[in-house]
Amino acid sequence: MSIATPETVADLKPEVIENLKKIRQANIDSADGFTEAGKELSDPQLAEKFQKWAQQRRANSTELGNLIATNGEEVCREGSWLAALHRSYISLKTALSSDDKQAVLNEAEAGEDHIKGAYEEVLKETPGSAVNDVLQRQYAEVKAVHDRVRDLRDACKCS
Repeated sequence: MSIATPETVADLKPEVIENLKKIRQANIDSADGFTEAGKELSDPQLAEKFQKWAQQRRANSTELGNLIATNGEEVCREGSWLAALHRSYISLKTALSSDDKQAVLNEAEAGEDHIKGAYEEVLKETPGSAVNDVLQRQYAEVKAVHDRVRDLRDACKCS
């Protein structure tokens, strides 16, 4: 009778690696979205927050990329075409809108819903994985930013 070897960070199951790639892609897309949205804002304080959040997402992406590479897998370096299309839509919507801050916050909150949902899905699929602590920590950061963007969006509606 053979005993199953526990999963280690350097020997992840193929489905866990695929989930890491998915979450990494979501972080790249989120970082790109925050960077582009920050450029659209005339509010320097909010633009600074967006840049800070973009850096956080890039750090998450790097950490996940290192885990993927440790397992001998290729690490994609670009965001998805769907996210690029979404950023173009933000630019168009902002250009057509008289309330650029509200439009950008609406779109940023939609993007945050996406990445938060992606983490939730992956966490359901990878319980007990050797990378669960990393995913849980990153999810907590993502959820905090999601909630902050949502609150900013809602506060902007009232002003």
